[in-house]
Amino acid sequence: MKTIKGPAIFLAQFLGDDTPFDSFGHMAGWAAQLGYKGIQVPTDARLVDLAQAASSTAYCDDLRQQADDAGVTITELSTHLQGQLVAVHPAYDALFDGFAPPQVRGNREARTAWAIEQLMLAARASKNLGLSAHVTFSGALAWPYFYPWPQRPAGLVEAAFDELARRWRPILDAFDAAAVDVCYELHPGEDLHDGVTFERFLAAVGDHPRANILYDPSHFVLQQLDYLAFIDIYHARIKAFHVKDAEFRPTGKQGVYGGYSGWVERAGRFRSLGDGQIDFGAIFSKLTQYDYPGWAVLEWECALKHPHDGAREGADFIRRHIIRVAEHAFDDFAGSGVDAAQVKGVLGL
Repeated sequence: MKTIKGPAIFLAQFLGDDTPFDSFGHMAGWAAQLGYKGIQVPTDARLVDLAQAASSTAYCDDLRQQADDAGVTITELSTHLQGQLVAVHPAYDALFDGFAPPQVRGNREARTAWAIEQLMLAARASKNLGLSAHVTFSGALAWPYFYPWPQRPAGLVEAAFDELARRWRPILDAFDAAAVDVCYELHPGEDLHDGVTFERFLAAVGDHPRANILYDPSHFVLQQLDYLAFIDIYHARIKAFHVKDAEFRPTGKQGVYGGYSGWVERAGRFRSLGDGQIDFGAIFSKLTQYDYPGWAVLEWECALKHPHDGAREGADFIRRHIIRVAEHAFDDFAGSGVDAAQVKGVLGL
């Protein structure tokens, strides 16, 4: 068995214009001071020049040196925003245009091409950084039709997933060439948001070996999905892990859909680690049992708590849940000493 690596922190929710949240080096130092051993890095221009990272090993060596000097390791790069733009239903064009650079806004085809190229760059950048996993979103074409009213026309879902696979297949091939896993965060708003939709996509891309999962139990609590059974089913494809808490407290007025409420008023909402309902002891036990090979990464989101408090508390929370695996079975001291040659005699054979 493997000991899960960590604690690590996803920098996206803390990135800003003021020190220490304004640059890669500053944020690496900030994370280390809080007790983190790794940083998951969004491909924001303030932190990393993705094109340069894809083309220059010297640039990547410098980033790794900055991380080493601060006392942390780069765990994965993130292209959540670019992955979202690989597939956007027209209903969301205006809302998602802000994720794209000005020169492709208002031009759906150009925006999609830009997003795909960003993922291609991320494959090479991840290879140059010596990484083995990459985290992202899938984007969505079918999401507006997730509830079957009005009745969906025959073939709509199949056509959406065929097109999603067509766009992602060359990206997955590029990551395969780079020996890096693509880990989709299964998330409402994405066509890949639970086990059933992940399996649809996996079938559409021919069980591509690089199509894998970023496991985040908070999104499963909000969907009322069994997040522990999910690990039993999909552990072979789980190659990244967001440690994020959540709670679901339905009332006589609202449930999973939330009634268009803001985050504070929703029945299901994200919480800082330890403030929600998720059984992280069981999650870390299952992931350890199944030899999860990666990092435990805090993704901080909470409807109530200050982010800096959540970040400070998160490092110790994760550290306390990481299980240092045993080097031998606990009952080895009571071994009988019977060797293979004696086994048949013991069985009376």
